[in-house]
Amino acid sequence: MTRPSGTSIRSVSDTAHWVAMYRAAESARPDALFRDPWAERLAGARGRAILDAMPQGRRWSWPMVVRTAVMDEIILREVASGADTVVNLAAGLDMRPFRLALPPALRWVEIDLPEILAEKTAVVGRETARCALERIAADLADVSARRDALARATAGAKRTLVVAEGLLVYLEPAAVAALAGDLAALPSAEAWLIDLASPQLLEWMRRQWGRQVEMGAATFRFAPEAGTAFFEPHGWHEREFRSSMAEAERLHRTMPGAWIYRVLGLFMTPKTRALYRRFSGYVLLERSRGTEPVRREEA
Repeated sequence: MTRPSGTSIRSVSDTAHWVAMYRAAESARPDALFRDPWAERLAGARGRAILDAMPQGRRWSWPMVVRTAVMDEIILREVASGADTVVNLAAGLDMRPFRLALPPALRWVEIDLPEILAEKTAVVGRETARCALERIAADLADVSARRDALARATAGAKRTLVVAEGLLVYLEPAAVAALAGDLAALPSAEAWLIDLASPQLLEWMRRQWGRQVEMGAATFRFAPEAGTAFFEPHGWHEREFRSSMAEAERLHRTMPGAWIYRVLGLFMTPKTRALYRRFSGYVLLERSRGTEPVRREEA
């Protein structure tokens, strides 16, 4: 049975409404890992409808909540250690410039499609960010527009942290490689924060939610067999990897039935245990020194 169009994902941008619903639900908890008072307004009726349409959507909120909390921690740490510019790619409905304790002098640049940025601006209204916030409307799939936006976003920056939360999984490997090359060519881009799925997780996501996201051309695509080694030929290497399951344990936001995996882990070989640790995670990539990545055009 085909779901009504009002409840399905219509584009990749709609996934921002879906994820905002998870932030809203977490914010309402007495033991919330973060507070995003704007999330419910930003998610709106679209977000509620999308979440209701996703099979067991509320049951699988934990990865989105843990991802948000862990990335918050890493961003704050990198800013405290000297990053003067944060560039948020496909920023969607993210509200970190408003809700995180960021220094006023920090330059935070959001890049996304004009429609989603306009929507966020309309909802947020006259609220003031805690840092120097800029927004650049650009289609990251357009090579020329992307390079122009990145140049503008990092102009005058000494040390830039790039954030790509919930973006890469929707891109073809060639597009990720091209993006990586463009970022590595930026003089100030020293670190790049991403979330990364394994091929096994990608297959699970396709079985669970594939039909819903594909209706809006938001197909799950990127989960490299090589893991973070995928990025090495394109100017980046892994500095830090945080396992989503390990972080969920630490933050007390474990998956349904997590105890079963803990028991099974007692009988796993070290190799299998390592594979499970890399099932999904949050990665801080560091630009490789002494290399000059070749820019590549998307296919």
